[in-house]
Amino acid sequence: MRVVRTTDYHDMSRKAANVISAQVILKPDSVLGLATGSSPIGTYEQLAKWNQKGDCDFSAVTTYNLDEYRGLTHDDPQSYHYFMRKNFFDHINIDLANTHVPDGSNPDAAAACAQYDREVAAAGYPDLQLLGVGRNGHIGFNEPDDVFSKGTHCVNLTQSTIQANSRLFEREEDVPRQAYTMGVQTIMYARMILLIASGKDKAEAVRDLIYGPVTPRCPASILQLHHHCIVIADEDALSLCPKE
Repeated sequence: MRVVRTTDYHDMSRKAANVISAQVILKPDSVLGLATGSSPIGTYEQLAKWNQKGDCDFSAVTTYNLDEYRGLTHDDPQSYHYFMRKNFFDHINIDLANTHVPDGSNPDAAAACAQYDREVAAAGYPDLQLLGVGRNGHIGFNEPDDVFSKGTHCVNLTQSTIQANSRLFEREEDVPRQAYTMGVQTIMYARMILLIASGKDKAEAVRDLIYGPVTPRCPASILQLHHHCIVIADEDALSLCPKE
């Protein structure tokens, strides 16, 4: 695991965008695994600027998002499909037919998750998987558990995750209580993993994922076992980690 220390959120976002743009430049038909939430927004904004300048071409890229709320349609303003279009896809030259998000509108959880697993496997899994990390160490919506998850599955969101995501809704009670998410095993199949983190509220999770024991109680800790994982985090997120 390689750790890159940055000064602040902007610096973190730019350095993460550098890694992703290098992947796309070297392999124009890259398969990218993408994340949502506040952490990657700055990275997406930087990539969009470079794309509009002609420095980074997404026309042959295929993407697979980590997760989606159960019960939300693609056009729901709170869905992650909508989030990706608003914050990234609508600002770059990607073919929307090549973008994929779990189908949260399908009430049949088993069918929706199995279908998404087939799609990700058929694509050969991501060349690069972008991740954020939750305050409790979750990646995707893989919450702390007794075992590491495998394929895409339906999860019950913890109260801490619901509270963290409530800033994107009018009321906390509007936050969906379930989501479809790629499993930890699926995430680990990516050839490169890039995790980004910013802010003191992520400091414990970042310390545990880098230096703690590998345990499903901190799902992100399994990234210690990945052969090519880069953590890019700012000073606040790394405040509990030794400076090396």
